[in-house]
Amino acid sequence: MSAHDVLADALAVALRGHAPLMAEINGVFDMAPLRAVRPYAQVEDAVLSDWGTKDMAGREGRLSVTLFDQGAAPARLRVLIGEVERAVLGLPRELGAGWRVASLSAVRSRVVREGDGRWAAWCEFRVRMLQVQ
Repeated sequence: MSAHDVLADALAVALRGHAPLMAEINGVFDMAPLRAVRPYAQVEDAVLSDWGTKDMAGREGRLSVTLFDQGAAPARLRVLIGEVERAVLGLPRELGAGWRVASLSAVRSRVVREGDGRWAAWCEFRVRMLQVQ
């Protein structure tokens, strides 16, 4: 499995396994869903670059999760950002296929208004990982 695949799978499992988040949203998707009722989360494809050593493959990248919600104000969305952060930062260090997280941190988040009563939040994380096999 590629680093992209391993990371995307682990991220989706972490989000879907985080009960406080799943109690508040209608699903976690890896692409824009055709029919989803807000609120929901969308896992974006990671942007990865080389972070290897002489004897180990490595990747450094940016992960992002976008939350979509509706309502008069973004208050619920701000709570959901916190739950996404807890879920992602709780990612297991051993991702599978020999890939291990060396470091993981939240970089930034932002809430934007998409239109009348429609909101989106973007959460970005930095990950560094090594393939230890």
